[in-house]
Amino acid sequence: MSLGNRKDVRRSNLIMVLEAVFIGYIGYLTFELITQFFGNLTTSLTDLLTSIGVFTFLVVLSALSVGLYETKLRETFRGIIRRIFVSVALGYFVMEILSSTVMTHIKIHQYFLPIFAGSTIIALVILRYFVNRLGILGLGQTKIVVIGAGERASIIEKRMRREVDRVGFELLGFIPIPGDNREEGIQNEKLIHVKIDENFRNFVSDNDIDEVVIACDQRRGTLPVEILFDCRLRGIEVTDLLDFMERETGQIVVNLMYPSWVIYSNGFNSQNYLRDALDYAVNCILATIVLALAWPFMLLTAIIIFFEDVRNSKASIFYKQERVGLNGKLFKIIKFRSMRPDAEKDGAKWATTNDSRVTKIGQFIRKYRIDELPQLLNIFRGEMSFIGPRPERPQFVEQLIREIPYYNQRHNVKPGLAGWAQLNYPYGASVEDSMEKLKFDLYYVKHQSLMLDILILIRTVEVVLFGKGR
Repeated sequence: MSLGNRKDVRRSNLIMVLEAVFIGYIGYLTFELITQFFGNLTTSLTDLLTSIGVFTFLVVLSALSVGLYETKLRETFRGIIRRIFVSVALGYFVMEILSSTVMTHIKIHQYFLPIFAGSTIIALVILRYFVNRLGILGLGQTKIVVIGAGERASIIEKRMRREVDRVGFELLGFIPIPGDNREEGIQNEKLIHVKIDENFRNFVSDNDIDEVVIACDQRRGTLPVEILFDCRLRGIEVTDLLDFMERETGQIVVNLMYPSWVIYSNGFNSQNYLRDALDYAVNCILATIVLALAWPFMLLTAIIIFFEDVRNSKASIFYKQERVGLNGKLFKIIKFRSMRPDAEKDGAKWATTNDSRVTKIGQFIRKYRIDELPQLLNIFRGEMSFIGPRPERPQFVEQLIREIPYYNQRHNVKPGLAGWAQLNYPYGASVEDSMEKLKFDLYYVKHQSLMLDILILIRTVEVVLFGKGR
């Protein structure tokens, strides 16, 4: 076993022990919680330790069986959550069988095991977030080499400059090949001069490479199919640059897309039929909760807008504007007025940072997203969702569809109050900015799920509370 493999095994063993300790501690906290609610229980220390120990063993064993401790687990965070849920569910199922057969002598509260199992899922998800997503312990980190050092490969250098962008992998370097545009290519990264032949096979083996990223400018006649085929047979991942960037950065690099990649991908339509069926009901429930909490702030905002601007101008407190919604259907968006009534006397204009047309109260309510709250009515009408790409004006959409490829695909889902692009890209006011935001919008359209929606909601709350509005 190589030194690298021994390190990987140690990391996996460490995370397994760490999770076992976590589960045991959660079991203790669960018992203390039940004791607080139901008074002193007659459970002996031996029975408690036995229950916690057996359940911990079953969950860790299940996690081992579903691959959660594989040294190079290449899985999305959503996939990891699914595996955790399956592991705990299997452990819970077996524990229930044991409790009713061979462990009948153990007396413990009936709510202990269900609460223990639910809390374990939450605890393991949080732990795995820090371990896998932030690169703690190096678990899940892979060794990567990039074939290509030209213009396409340079997107990695430009988009993933920071160390935090590369916590999930170790990039050994870029291999220049014939056909690469070196003038627009890699400038500051390490270049590896090795021929893509038998020498490459040896290079991959000697350096314990886990993944090869294909990022060459010219594919025809330059890619050694037999060598790459051999890599796949040996369990080494061979990944297209677009898939790599999508996985690691949470965006789709629109300007590098090509038709065959779109054809062989899973498309830009949701396949989550249960989520689609419950979409309106869930959004209405969330809108009702937010309205119940936010109406005092909305009332106060309306009063301030009236006295600052509306009282003299006779304009409306609310601002209605036509936007493009699901499948290109037009609707009227509703917002608190944050600009002067004559803001568009010269026609539609992009909003900009420090826009002189914005009123004093407008600056504040934009910073904390209060101006967006009247859109709860759009949600009740079924025109918008809580999460989705921000709706754009039809005048701009016509221009953007002409100038940006695949722009119209963002209308495959309902527009939303909050979006993946708003969290990942600063305020934009140009075609170029729209291109950058589209990369995140298409990622959301392609990967829309309940877990991604929850992540966006949590991060949006942080934006609102700390005034990081974009």
